[in-house]
Amino acid sequence: MDSTPEPPEVAAERARERLHAEIERVRTGVEDMLAEQENGIDETDLRRELDAIRDETSFLLKRRIKKSEKRLNKRINKVSNRTDALEARLDTVEQERKYAEWRIHTSNEQMLDGLLREMRAIADLLTGTR
Repeated sequence: MDSTPEPPEVAAERARERLHAEIERVRTGVEDMLAEQENGIDETDLRRELDAIRDETSFLLKRRIKKSEKRLNKRINKVSNRTDALEARLDTVEQERKYAEWRIHTSNEQMLDGLLREMRAIADLLTGTR
């Protein structure tokens, strides 16, 4: 690259060439776009295609939400079933505990009654009654 500055006439000519090239590029793009519209691609077709894509997206989103809800409901049902099973087990354990307490109380009562009879028998022997 040359470090010497260009004369203003050369710089202006180069700028004009770039401007003309850019104008030509835009003109070609506009002509291509107009040609596509003449070939049957118009706004209504694009709108219909966009609506079809939007409908498909909505359908897929709804389907995905339904699947997620099903999985969530299955998990909730599993937790609910496990909770019910645990509650039933707790009820069973509580009943067994009450029965064990009743058995212990009854056994203690019978043992104390037996001890009381033995002590009366010993007391009767010692006092000589009977």
